[in-house]
Amino acid sequence: MDDENERAARAKKGSPFLNTAQAAFYIGLSQRTLDKMRIKGSGPSFRKHGRYVRYHIDELDEWSKGRKTTADTNDGGRS
Repeated sequence: MDDENERAARAKKGSPFLNTAQAAFYIGLSQRTLDKMRIKGSGPSFRKHGRYVRYHIDELDEWSKGRKTTADTNDGGRS
């Protein structure tokens, strides 16, 4: 049994898939914010592996790149 657990741990170590908590930390958001974005459909792409939500690191990076703004287009709501 320990051999199976060790093998699974080694396989997961190199996995490009992150759970919601890991993905939120990776992109600098709270887990709750990422949950809300997933429900609204405004967040990064995700996958369902059974009942588990997983985010691929490459898709998180792509989503983040698409949110890039410049100082001219993002005045923080100030006039």
